[in-house]
Amino acid sequence: MTNSKVYIHELIDIIGQNRSKYMHHMTANWCPIARDERSQLCYGVWGTVGSTGRWPEVVNMWELDGWEGLAANFDHELSHSSMQDPSLAEWWAVASTLRHGGFDRILEPAPWAPAIDELVAGGAGSAFYAHELLSVAPGRSPELLDAIDAVGRPAAEKLGVGLLGGFRVAMADDRECIAIWTFPDWATWVDYERSWTASGAMASWRSQLIDLEAQFRRTLMIDAPLAPLRTGRQPQVEDRKPLDQV
Repeated sequence: MTNSKVYIHELIDIIGQNRSKYMHHMTANWCPIARDERSQLCYGVWGTVGSTGRWPEVVNMWELDGWEGLAANFDHELSHSSMQDPSLAEWWAVASTLRHGGFDRILEPAPWAPAIDELVAGGAGSAFYAHELLSVAPGRSPELLDAIDAVGRPAAEKLGVGLLGGFRVAMADDRECIAIWTFPDWATWVDYERSWTASGAMASWRSQLIDLEAQFRRTLMIDAPLAPLRTGRQPQVEDRKPLDQV
């Protein structure tokens, strides 16, 4: 079934050693509110493995019911003079002590990419993940997503690597995509990275990316303790605890 959801994808810059506190504040303290007031589900909250990308950083993804759901979310948040939901004033005040900015994208899923409830029901979570930001010439992102599914996925699966989802960056010129891959253990990741040669197991995908003139950057990331792909459920109010205990 085609996924009709729309996603908010966030790269969050963390202040100092507050990453674990921020991930708890986001999952336990924000997710239940977002679900109840905005029908917004947590797709994932991850910490970036610093040696592979920016640090300290958290990656958030939120799932909404299509463009209408995204518009309703914006209306709920922005229909105030402060451009913030007044009921979240305390939450924002705490969040501002844990993070100092970030960069967001709006994403549309590839037709083959499952929604979060389907992923959770299928036990799609893994030990860790690879997050890829890929770019091609303007207008070619749908072609790239097709290739990720048709060529990249089969090559990766031979090594025990799964494909969680693929997305085009909306509100742009169809040049950027995001793919998220799953790894069951570090030994599988070692084999995967070593296979990116002209004669390795990923050679067909490597060749396809070259033909598409694609550029990409792969970083590793780990689930937050309360992320749905780790726990098998959306974060709940009862998960909350004081941040000084995180």
